[in-house]
Amino acid sequence: MGSAVIEIRDLSKLYASSRGNVLALSGIDLDIAPGEFVSILGPSGCGKSTLLRCVAGLERGTAGEIRVNGAPLDGPPDGLGVVFQRDILLDWLTIIENVMLTAHFKKLSVADLKPRALELLHLFGLKGYEHRHPWELSGGMRQRAAICRALLDDPKLLLMDEPFGALDAMTRDDLNVELQRIWSLSPKTVMFVTHSIPEAVFLSDRVMVMGRNPGRFLGDYRIDLPRPRTLSVRGLPEFNDYLVRLREVFTSLGMMKKE
Repeated sequence: MGSAVIEIRDLSKLYASSRGNVLALSGIDLDIAPGEFVSILGPSGCGKSTLLRCVAGLERGTAGEIRVNGAPLDGPPDGLGVVFQRDILLDWLTIIENVMLTAHFKKLSVADLKPRALELLHLFGLKGYEHRHPWELSGGMRQRAAICRALLDDPKLLLMDEPFGALDAMTRDDLNVELQRIWSLSPKTVMFVTHSIPEAVFLSDRVMVMGRNPGRFLGDYRIDLPRPRTLSVRGLPEFNDYLVRLREVFTSLGMMKKE
């Protein structure tokens, strides 16, 4: 155990069932350094979300250990922001009220954080929508608001569980760029769950590849592409090389068809 923000050692997660136990995770080892953006990449059902919920303190592992900032994990850690695939906005509240829920839940000063909320909404292209309700916004706009809510108190650790998985390709690309820009302005330690290879390569410093049955790491790939990254980076030969390497991992295990 060293100076990493997240330290995971030999983590396993078993779900007991009368129809037979399910081993969701087995032998997970991972260190994530301060300010590092790490994507957990894998097919559906490989345990990516289970791993993220364990790191968030929302579930407990069956065996192994998780430390956050050097302390054994026992519930959600301090300085944590979480974004899920569904935006989980409350339709009877306005957008600004939804963003401010973080202040209410954490018993922080609403007056002090409201300027921060307005600034985030502006940065994410939601200026003028503060007093709209979620049902008046598109799916992409709702997810932007959910990210603003997670960032309200400037968390040092951000966990994101396929936050753009339900969005169309153009909106997803737009939010990938916005997320990277915000992260570059205020670097955070990010654990990002996705099943999209291009998304993982575009966003990450490192990509951890997961296989299933049980969920386990198959490889650790450092992404050496210059930042800041625009969508034009996807046209670089180096970007395509990473895509090919990662696809080959899944193809060799029968998780993807050969092209």
